[in-house]
Formats: sequence, structure tokens, C-alpha cells
Amino acid sequence: MRRLLLTILLCLTVSNLSSFAQKRIFMIGDSTMADKDLFKDVTDSISGTTESVSFPEKGWGQLLPLFFNENIVIENHAKNGRSSKSFIKEGRWQKVIDNIGAGDYLIIQFGHNDASKDKKDRYTTPEEYVEYFTMFVQKAKEIGAKPIICTSVARRKFNKNGLFEDSHGEYLDLARNVAKKEAVPMIDMYEKSKKLLLEMGEENSKSLFLHLKPGDNKNFPNGKIDNTHFNVKGANAMAELFIEGLKEKNLEDLTKEFKTIRE
Repeated sequence: MRRLLLTILLCLTVSNLSSFAQKRIFMIGDSTMADKDLFKDVTDSISGTTESVSFPEKGWGQLLPLFFNENIVIENHAKNGRSSKSFIKEGRWQKVIDNIGAGDYLIIQFGHNDASKDKKDRYTTPEEYVEYFTMFVQKAKEIGAKPIICTSVARRKFNKNGLFEDSHGEYLDLARNVAKKEAVPMIDMYEKSKKLLLEMGEENSKSLFLHLKPGDNKNFPNGKIDNTHFNVKGANAMAELFIEGLKEKNLEDLTKEFKTIRE
């Protein structure tokens, strides 16, 4: 896992330096896609000493540079806790649309936070969700960029009988319908990730998420059980599913830039 972290750091550095790249991929979405810290400073409450500790949470967009050669630059604008509504209201969408250009790709994945009725700053009604997704797509098209809609990745949610339970409701079909209406590629990350979780099973699928015992990582001294956010293994697995989707959609101007050999 340490080697994978070092590979991520190297790839992100190379990606940032590749100003000569032929194509850019802009990503907008929530915490499941977002870049996370590679390391965080942790201060010991007794000794007062501070050390840099590997931070275990990763978004699948953060792992995406590992799959592409130097001709692709990933610009990941996804952010923790954002819905399609709050992403727009905070000015994050404006920053993207001001910088994206003809020939660039726009990857869109919201849904985890849009359905949060108890959080007014995030909650997006189904009608608003369709409106915002349609706007993302149409604005990108006007500039000559190429939108790709992704459904939300699945949460790890099994009931007491060990049966998988959905946690995204109608927002999945809303995203699918916008993609169909606007005639843009759609990668069904929900169905792909759900299939993976079911194949792994209730117990083994824990290895993709932040399931930490006390003492496993100093960032979470009391441990953590989180069935939404990924560790490095999980984020890498989700990125692989996205890459699989690109192949299925025959997006050759991206698939031809895949690394032939991955570290």
C-alpha cells in the first residue's frame, strides 16, 4: 500500500507538470471522487510531538492519473460534501466552465449529497437535480467539451439478512435519463460498483472502505467504520470500473492514452 501511495504522489506530480498534454479531463462531483490528502500532520496529545501520517481516505478520481499516460491531465474539482446544487452555489462550477475548453472531457458524478433532505445547503430536489445536470452537459457542449455522466458509486449497505440495500433512490435514474436525453455517454458506476460489492460479499467488501481498528492509523486513533468513503484499494477499484466504462463506450481518444503497463 505504501508503494501505491508513492506511485500516486509521483503520478499527480507528473500530471501537474504536463502542460504539453493533448487532452484534459475535468471532474466534478463529491467526496467519493475527490482528491484527499496523502499525508496529514498528527500531534501526540501526551508528548506534543507532531509527525506526518499517511491519510487512508482516497477518492476514485485521485487514482485516475495512474491509468493514463502523460498526454492526459486530470483536473479533479470534486469536493467533499458537495451536491450538484452546492457545487454551483459555491462558485466551483463557474471555475470549471471558465477553464474547460473544446476537446476537453467533463466527468459528472453527484448524488450522495443531493438526497440529504436534512442538510438544506446540500439538498437538491429531483427537479433541480435534472436541471443542474442538464445545464452541466449543455454548457460543456456549447464550449466544445465532451460530457460524460456517471451514476453515483454504491455505498456498502447490507441489511441484517446480508442482502444489499440501495441508498440513492431515484437520483440514479435521473442521471441516466439526462444522459439519454442529451445523448452523452453514461457510465453506470452504481451498477458496476454494486456488482463488485456483491461479488466480494458483505465481509470481504469491507476491505474497500474505511474500516479501521483503534491503532490502525493515527489519523483515527479510535478507529473508524465508514461504508461510503474508500481507502486506496477501494478508490483504485472504482477507478478501474470507470476505465472499464470508457472501454465499453469506445471512447478511443481516451482509451488510446491508457498506460500499457501499470506499476
